Amino acid sequence: MFPPGLPGLGLLFLRSSVAIGLLIDDYYRRQGLSGETQGVTILLSLALFAGYLTPVAAAIALLLHGLIWFKLGGGGAAADVIVCLDVIALAFLGPGGYSVDASRFGRRLIALPPDRP
Repeated sequence: MFPPGLPGLGLLFLRSSVAIGLLIDDYYRRQGLSGETQGVTILLSLALFAGYLTPVAAAIALLLHGLIWFKLGGGGAAADVIVCLDVIALAFLGPGGYSVDASRFGRRLIALPPDRP
């Protein structure tokens, strides 16, 4: 769930692309969105950039993107489908090794005491 190296870097790029896609979607449709929705979008994008509770944040991002799309209409169906597929992939794959989640929940060394006779 928290691969380092190139897979972790790939997941960092995937998290960044989802966060940027959500911010761009919010920016272009900001006239029709409430201030609360814009604030949630910004906080959610920051959580995705940092890799904080990534599967939960990705699920909320998918719901928020769908809400914005159904409320205001789609700007471009291809771009909306790509963002949705990226969010689903991120929810399934996890945050990667370069994230807050990896430092909080990552691999730990557990030292067991020796057996006593």
